[in-house]
Parts: sequence; structure tokens; C-alpha cells
Amino acid sequence: MNATHFLFVSADSALITDLAWQVHREGYEVKYFIAAESDREIGDGFVPKTDDWRAEVDWADVIVFDDIWVGGDIGTGALAEELRAAGKAVIGGTENTDRLEEDRGYAMAVLENHGVDTIDHHSFHDFDDGIAHVREHPAPYVIKPLGEVQNVKRLLYVGNEDDGSDVVDVLQAYKKAWGHRMKGFQLQRKVEGVEVAICGFFNGERFIDRVNFNFEHKKLFPGNIGPSTGEMGTSMFWAGQNRLFKETLGKLADWLAEEGYVGSIDINCIVNEDGIYPLEFTPRFGYPTIAVQEESIESSTGEFFAALARGEVPDFEVHNGYQVAVRVVLPPFPFDDEQTYDESSRNAAVVFGTEGHEGIHIEDAKRVDGQWRVAGENGMPIVVTGKGDTMGAAREQCYRRIDGIVMPNMYYRDDIGERWIDGDGDRLQAWGYLGP
Repeated sequence: MNATHFLFVSADSALITDLAWQVHREGYEVKYFIAAESDREIGDGFVPKTDDWRAEVDWADVIVFDDIWVGGDIGTGALAEELRAAGKAVIGGTENTDRLEEDRGYAMAVLENHGVDTIDHHSFHDFDDGIAHVREHPAPYVIKPLGEVQNVKRLLYVGNEDDGSDVVDVLQAYKKAWGHRMKGFQLQRKVEGVEVAICGFFNGERFIDRVNFNFEHKKLFPGNIGPSTGEMGTSMFWAGQNRLFKETLGKLADWLAEEGYVGSIDINCIVNEDGIYPLEFTPRFGYPTIAVQEESIESSTGEFFAALARGEVPDFEVHNGYQVAVRVVLPPFPFDDEQTYDESSRNAAVVFGTEGHEGIHIEDAKRVDGQWRVAGENGMPIVVTGKGDTMGAAREQCYRRIDGIVMPNMYYRDDIGERWIDGDGDRLQAWGYLGP
């Protein structure tokens, strides 16, 4: 165990608690910093904390950043670059890779400059200009907010009308309600197909050979209806560097090496028989994706990330089947309503029907006198995972584990992984994207 001290840094909201807990349980020394005051109690009783991450830099062998945000602005990439220049082993991005998520127009330009096909897209900083564009070029579009407000996931809107009339109506509503906060927005032509995210792990010089392919379930309700939440669950598997990888992330390897990027990077795409169309980047860990990736890494998670941060190629083992993660939430998620949260969820107990906690991962949770409790302000206490030789078997294990959990008022989607079973997997295979 070459690296024994891990410093986890949440420079904004607390997101990386479960990974810190996993590494701590493997026997590594861990300290965790959370900047957001409302999130400070998250992880209490699970991982050791620090109030000043800068004071722990000399102590740390590996420093892990969980997101791109520092307060309301991008900034962890610059911090990671600073620390790497000082000789530290860091999981984190760069100023330019942070921009991949914050500035969708920049992200599309990077893809195009490296030979990756993109969907027709236009960025706007004025609502009237966007409305005029839709009226002049009628079609179904996807509205994607730019800047920090894009984290309000319910603002993403996928148009349905061929003439774009519903998109016009939504833009007019956003102008009134969100014009003071939205720096701008991107309009993407809507493309039909299978939505799949290609996730690679980069060590500063190259991608590791194993690639993670995951399928996000963003809407609140089963059947993919309701408000966008960011994520209600994920299904996934690991494979080699197949066509999906080679025609997307693989083309960015030299650019990422020039940047010195280290960590997880994900590109979400729509795929059909005509091609692969990137939608957006996640140049950081995904949530709850990292929880199910932890579950599927069957060797030491700590050593995997330590090797990656040192610029090495990790020697690791992954589960060769399928994996599923389900986010279990409480009111008022995905909305903000302090009174509802106080009445229904704050400090609520998480009760388990069995002694073991296999497949249970923490998000906004704390442990007090051995009792798991809800923490923070968001109503996202836990993620439950399962794995199996088939997607059906992974689903069965995951939902069986959820059946053993008692939290008054809890809710979750019961269809995570069904899209793969119902035909997404067959279509990707038939179109030649997955390889033999």
C-alpha cells in the first residue's frame, strides 16, 4: 500500500462521501473536507473530517476533488493543476476540462476539433434570439442551461413538437422565471436513439483499457416521466475500448494528455444506426455512478485511484456482468421546500431489516450512535446497488436490498435497467457498437 493518506475535497456541496467511506473501510487514512455549510454534517460518523483542506495537503498522499464547482463558479480544475505542479498526486481536472461541463459550446468545439461528429447546436445568451432561431428553423430541440444554473436539473427540457412550438413556450416561461440567473442556454437538435454514456478513467497520459458504459435514468418517475432530477438510477457494464469509445473519448486522448487530466471523464451520447451523437460531458465523477462503479470494482478501490493519481495504470479487477444503482430519496426531492423537508425528512432514521449493509452506499447521510440518519438539505440519503451475470439478475439483487430498508416517505424508481432488457442492448449490438 504505497499511498496511505487520502484527502477528499468537496469545494462546494458534499458529493464524494461514499468513496471516502469506501477507501476508509479498506484501511487507508482518510480526511474529508466539505465547504458547503448546509452539508457539513454529511458523512459524520462514517469518515474523519477536516475543517481546512489546505492545512492537510502536506499530510496527503492522494488528493481527490469530487466536482468542478467552487461555490457558484468552476474552479477545482485550477486547484488540481496548482497541486500537481507542486508534485502532489491528484484526482481532478484542469481549467479547460472544467469548461467542458460549464460551457456546452466550448465542449462541442473541442469535440469537433478532434474529429468527433456532433448534433446541430447553438448557444444563446438572449432568450429572444433563441426563440427567433426556433421559429426560423422549426424542429424539436433540447434546451440545456449554461453555467451554474444547469445544476437545477429540472430546467433541462426535451422538446416534442416538430415545429418547436413547445420549446418556444418553455423559453418564454424561462425568460420570466429564470432570466436573472441563466447565463445562457444551448439549443440542441433532438435526435432519437439509445442514450448511453461512455466513461473512461485517465491517468494524465492515457486511458486505462477497461471502459465503463452506463445508462442514466434522469426523470423522477418510472417510465421516464416527470421532472429531471439529475439522476434517479444507473445501469452499467464494463467492456473494452470498442467502437463507442474509439469514436468519442478515444479521439480526445491526446488532448487530455496535454491537459494533464486525471480521473473519471464521461460523455453522454445518443446512438442510432446512423452514428454517435455526443450530448454533454461530465469531466468528474458522476453521481450515483461512482457508487455502482465502486460496487463493480472487485479489487481495492483505494489502490485503483492512488495508482491513477500517480500516473500509473491500475491493476484492478471488475465484475464482468451487469450492475444497477437506485437512488432512494425523500420529500421534497427534487425540489427545494424547507418546511416539507423539516416535517418529512430531516434527521430521519434509515432502518435496515438485516445486519449486513451490502450494496448500500451513502449520499446525504450521517451516523449517530450507530444509527444511520438523513443529513444535509437535499433528501438523497442513500444509493442501493446490485450486480449479476445479467441485467435482470442485477436488478433483482438491487431491489431485494431495497425491500430490506425502512424509511418513512421514501420513494425511488422501480424500472432501473429495464431499458437495456427491453431492447437497448440488442439495438447497440445490432448496430455494431459493442463489439463481439
